[in-house]
Amino acid sequence: MAEIKAIFIILVLTLVSLVLIPLQWIAIRLRLPVQRKLPHVWHLVATRLVGIRIREEGAPADDRPLLIASNHASWVDITVVGSLMPLSFIAKSEVSGWPIFGLFAKLQRTVFVNRTRRTETGQVADTIATRMAAGDAMVLFAEGTSNDGNCVLPFRSALLGAATRAVANGNGSSVWVQPLSVAYQGFYGLPMGRAHRPHVAWYGDMELAGHLWGIFRHGALDVIVRWGTPVLVDGTTDRKVLTRQLENQVRAMTIASLLQKPVDSGELEPSEFFSNAEKTAKAGA
Repeated sequence: MAEIKAIFIILVLTLVSLVLIPLQWIAIRLRLPVQRKLPHVWHLVATRLVGIRIREEGAPADDRPLLIASNHASWVDITVVGSLMPLSFIAKSEVSGWPIFGLFAKLQRTVFVNRTRRTETGQVADTIATRMAAGDAMVLFAEGTSNDGNCVLPFRSALLGAATRAVANGNGSSVWVQPLSVAYQGFYGLPMGRAHRPHVAWYGDMELAGHLWGIFRHGALDVIVRWGTPVLVDGTTDRKVLTRQLENQVRAMTIASLLQKPVDSGELEPSEFFSNAEKTAKAGA
């Protein structure tokens, strides 16, 4: 039965893709607003078919420009996060060359980063800043790699500079950066536990095709997504301090989700991390 289910999912997703791919290609070429929404529809269909149940706590910021900084355990994160709202991702350049996934990433209007060429970081940050200024919510997997789903790795500050660069380039006086936690809690309605979390986590030298087939055969995942406190970034914001704040928030939310307990609010908002712009906003609230 599991094999039949997997084949059914692949067939339906193929049919949906054959309909949406040409529509998205046209929307991108003609710069139609629907180019933001069609990938969202695909991810909604995919999560429903696979049986991924998502519990969302908190909400994405309504304000723009917006950069979302998330943890990263698996390629499944992309479908989970993509099903929440219209958005685009920031990914390593190698993804653009992957079969099928590379095409989907391009159609999602992903910004690709070549991590071996640090001289391009500023140019990529400018591209991300321009996209945010145009109203696109951009998602950055700030660890720079995926992990086993049981922890949050240190965040890298380089591309978080896109937020401060957006301000410096005159794309507004401030930019919102919001932390996001994705945690896999259950499998077929039962607690997943540390030992079984690699079923969904994709990291190291795991083969993509085999992992993908396994998810299609044994979906039924329970995921909790937590939105953290948005941080208002202005020209005075220190990029490294911002990185630490976001990392602390995401780690606290992820640990709470894995342990199935409330988030310790004291860990989420260390006051010394607030930018001048955010202090002003809080004072005027």
